[in-house]
Amino acid sequence: MTIKTQQQEIYNIMENTVNITSEKFASIIARILDDNKAQDIVILNVSNVCSLSDYFIIATGSSTPHVRGLTETVRKKIKDIFKRIPMGEETEKQNRWNLLDYGEVVVHIMHSVERENYKIEKFWSHALTLDREVWEKESKEYSIYEDKNK
Repeated sequence: MTIKTQQQEIYNIMENTVNITSEKFASIIARILDDNKAQDIVILNVSNVCSLSDYFIIATGSSTPHVRGLTETVRKKIKDIFKRIPMGEETEKQNRWNLLDYGEVVVHIMHSVERENYKIEKFWSHALTLDREVWEKESKEYSIYEDKNK
């Protein structure tokens, strides 16, 4: 596949994307992670301190297979729901720290040891944190566990 073909494919996918805010998009990704047993999920609003993205999501997987599974699940569900693929992706061979870059939202899925060592929340401490109750409410209709009729 040529670069031009890849760019056209990305453009076609992005053109078919549902219009939602970056906050809601981040909330939905956090919900997907939560439904799949990710731990310590944090959404940082970095829009005022970083020109590359609006939100960072940081989540912990309990093991390397869990980190890999969370990464694959987010990628698949976002493609299924929104017809979007990551603009960039870094998956470490050992699945200790994987990254999915959706442009306005960057997802960091880390093994607990890496999360403790790198402390990226501390590095971005000047960013605002989106409260869990806010992102849960924002993404309720995407939960596989919530009663959608409530």
